[in-house]
Amino acid sequence: MSYRLVILTCCIVFGLLGLYKLQHAEHSRETFGTTILKQGASGKDIYELQGRLKYLGYYDGKVTGTFDAKTLNSVKWFQWKFGMKADGIVGAKTKLMLWKATKNYKPTADELPPGTVKGGTGGAGGTANAADKLPPSNTQGFTDKDLKMMANAVYGESRGEPYEGQVAVAAVILNRVRSADFPNTPTGVIFQPGAFTAVADGQIWLTPNQNAMKAVKDALSGWDPTDGCLYYFNPETATSKWIWSRPQYKTIGKHIFCR
Repeated sequence: MSYRLVILTCCIVFGLLGLYKLQHAEHSRETFGTTILKQGASGKDIYELQGRLKYLGYYDGKVTGTFDAKTLNSVKWFQWKFGMKADGIVGAKTKLMLWKATKNYKPTADELPPGTVKGGTGGAGGTANAADKLPPSNTQGFTDKDLKMMANAVYGESRGEPYEGQVAVAAVILNRVRSADFPNTPTGVIFQPGAFTAVADGQIWLTPNQNAMKAVKDALSGWDPTDGCLYYFNPETATSKWIWSRPQYKTIGKHIFCR
């Protein structure tokens, strides 16, 4: 009797194990593989990574299947917002968190690898996200979203400053975009972890006024009151010892601008 019980138990265990492997295999075909994703990688997993990040609003651009600097910044932003180490490496933990946050995600035609057939229509089963169709808003090629985030940042960071100081904040954002040491888009710069107080305290989401939007336009037109500075701080509220170590260049309003 005990022998039959052992056999029955083994059958049940192996049956459940087989079912788990089958379900896991099905899930693997629908979502990420097991490879750790890093900058420089490419392929179908990167298409999905960019598509899911875009679905959540962390990635703003064309889904290319290439893990470039823009994708890296988006991954770091997602990791930071979800309480993970913002190292830009997409391992099992990040994949799982991203999958859980995007369970209702369905790729559009433009988010699928070339040649992928979706719903028997040759990949025509969706429309591109509207952000992909935005024309360049200026000669520097920034999207409307980038300009809006810049205006939000200027307003959140410096609405009580003189107008020149507001242009200076916008100029610092642009100077960082041009620097190899920072993300290459205004949105990436603004949401880089720990970069701006307005992001940390939520003031980044306040509706900007006309002055803030005008300050962004003036900075884009070439006005840089900081002469190339990459940092600024308010000496009355700054708590970082590091920022005090930066070479101070000039003061505009309550902000000291540094290089």
